Amino acid sequence: MNPDEMTLEEQLDYLERGSVDLITRDDLKERLAEAKKEGRRLKVKVGFDPTAPDLHLGHTVILRKMRHFQDLGHDVVFLIGDFTGMIGDPSGRNKLRPPMSREELEANAETYKEQVFKILDPERTIVDFNSRWLGELGAEGFIKLAARYTVARMLERDDFENRYKSNVPIFMHEILYPLAQAYDSVALECDVEMGGTDQKFNLLVGRDIMREYDLKPQIVLTVPLLEGLDGLEKMSKSYGNYVGINEAPGEMFGKLMSISDEMMWRYYELLTDLAMDEIEGMRREAAMGEFNPMQAKIRLAKLIIGDYHGAAAAKEAEEAFSSTFSKRQVPDDIPETAIKAGVELWLIQLLSDNGLVASKGEGRRLVRQGAVSIDGDKVSDEELRLILKAGDELVIKVGKRRWLKVTAG
Repeated sequence: MNPDEMTLEEQLDYLERGSVDLITRDDLKERLAEAKKEGRRLKVKVGFDPTAPDLHLGHTVILRKMRHFQDLGHDVVFLIGDFTGMIGDPSGRNKLRPPMSREELEANAETYKEQVFKILDPERTIVDFNSRWLGELGAEGFIKLAARYTVARMLERDDFENRYKSNVPIFMHEILYPLAQAYDSVALECDVEMGGTDQKFNLLVGRDIMREYDLKPQIVLTVPLLEGLDGLEKMSKSYGNYVGINEAPGEMFGKLMSISDEMMWRYYELLTDLAMDEIEGMRREAAMGEFNPMQAKIRLAKLIIGDYHGAAAAKEAEEAFSSTFSKRQVPDDIPETAIKAGVELWLIQLLSDNGLVASKGEGRRLVRQGAVSIDGDKVSDEELRLILKAGDELVIKVGKRRWLKVTAG
């Protein structure tokens, strides 16, 4: 992509694709024009509190938008909130977020740095840590910062307002979070700050605080929160509806094939760079019965996996999926275990001992949900005991992707 061959309107359309809020389009157009005239790059900031060690596809929505700015020749600041992470972002929370230790934050930050360059251009990425300036601000500095914003304005925030009305405690350090994030923008003198829609209040506080320091207010761009595999809650490890970018290609492929046909188009828009007219064309053809949605979903899975593991790995994952699931064949490389013939063995214990479930409680729950089968027949009895004769073998399946061959000797 050559930004010199694009008009300002074309650049704006490219940057605005898949976004929710752009405050404001005219301001961004003006800032892009100024940058071109002055021969400088815009500084685009996105903050990440390293509260979990792994990134998933939900995180990549904003990372891809960062890459779009890089495609147009600008720099992005991948800001690791090692200071704000100790406070805990209250965005979207109806209760206090537990603080994390510095050791946990530092360990998670290292894994973030290893993962983001699967998407971002290292040459145009500045990795920084907000403890560099917030740690030096000190008590006096925070008091002066807090003096630049009112409590009334802070309580306009939806989650604070809801908690206040519901008599759910709001702690003072939570009120400091948006101010600390805003000061990041002051310290970096950024042109643009981006985040999910749940970050809109924080980003707007940044505009206000930059004015207080006589700086040109940042442009705000928000992106939607990607729904997880269930199509209901936002993608999150805590909901178990996520696809991690470091997961094995076969695991990613199986998960992506489980999303609904309707959700597939949203994933196309937010997780790929296919042109919107091509996506809409596929969608129309599928609606008219001229195109198999299954093929569109396979293409989606291969595009996403190709971004993080390469095209060859995506092709292998497709072939494995076709063999295992489309043809309903048992994989050739499933783990095996041997048990003693004639000895009674509790099924749940067997699943737990071989790592097919994290706990006996999870095993019971999966049986109740009909997610456990033996030789293709669903198991309904949580107390099922197995007694195999010498030479017997059976295949256990848990969920869609966990298998175990059991032989008796």
